[in-house]
Amino acid sequence: MKQDSKQEIKSRPNSKIKLCVFDFDSTLMDGETIDELAVSFGVGDEVKHITQKAMAGELDFFESLTRRVALLKGLSLQKATEICKNLPLMNGAKELIAELKSREIKVIVFSGGFHLATDNMREILGYDESFANILHQKDGVLTGLVGGEMMFSSSKGEMLLRMQKILNISKDETMCVGDGANDISMFKHSSVKVAFCAKPVLKAAATHCIDTKDLREIIKILD
Repeated sequence: MKQDSKQEIKSRPNSKIKLCVFDFDSTLMDGETIDELAVSFGVGDEVKHITQKAMAGELDFFESLTRRVALLKGLSLQKATEICKNLPLMNGAKELIAELKSREIKVIVFSGGFHLATDNMREILGYDESFANILHQKDGVLTGLVGGEMMFSSSKGEMLLRMQKILNISKDETMCVGDGANDISMFKHSSVKVAFCAKPVLKAAATHCIDTKDLREIIKILD
């Protein structure tokens, strides 16, 4: 595991963590859901380019999301659902979630992607809940429009504040794990901020940086 020097400087006992919030794409899932959908529809290169710019913080997240989803107009809902049911898990995802649940830590997913993916993966991984976006469809075909809970760069931070209030959990009892620029807003409200195989813009905001594609490395942070 490669970790920057910030871990030694900023780390603290983490046995008090009660809530862990994960990003989904390239964190719990090994890849980007929208890129997988785009490849199946023949617009993979264009969508991937926009995704990369958004995750690096070079493009507004709302703009990037709506532009990418617009390129999926005409994709069948059945095909999109099939793809979302067969997304690859990140190495160590099952083991990490099981460990967190054994410690009675609430596990929630905030995704700038789609409920088609996160709801299905919840059944596989067993996290408590997910908040994501919805691909609009009409007559079984995607319209190219999107709506939902995670539409903006600030959405994850705003939702985390709501969850902390509902669950009566403080910033010091919260850990967040992500890889891209739209995870910065939730990092601001968490004491343990894990940048997992992340873009430089997120690493700069992290307390822990893990560059090995194995989520089990996060267990070491908890111990």
